[in-house]
Amino acid sequence: MVVAACRVALRLPENHSLKGKRHVIKSIIARVQNRFSNVSISEIDGQDFWQSASLGIAYVSGEAQHANEVVSKVVGFIENSPMDAELVDYEIEIVHVL
Repeated sequence: MVVAACRVALRLPENHSLKGKRHVIKSIIARVQNRFSNVSISEIDGQDFWQSASLGIAYVSGEAQHANEVVSKVVGFIENSPMDAELVDYEIEIVHVL
């Protein structure tokens, strides 16, 4: 079993409140979940900062290459989606379990 874990750092330059940030982040999470039903995604850090966010993405697979491809597609989807968030950085880690 292989787990692909990814941390995505986002900048929200047009945002001016925590309420606005929640709206943007919930929209991103919903779009990812609709497009990639087997991927887990959640806000993992920076909940008190209104112009930045960190999302955690996880995917379980039988093959490392497949897990990496799926998570990379999610990152590309977030980066290329017309949202009020700018992808600043991301890091993918592949963990072999069992």
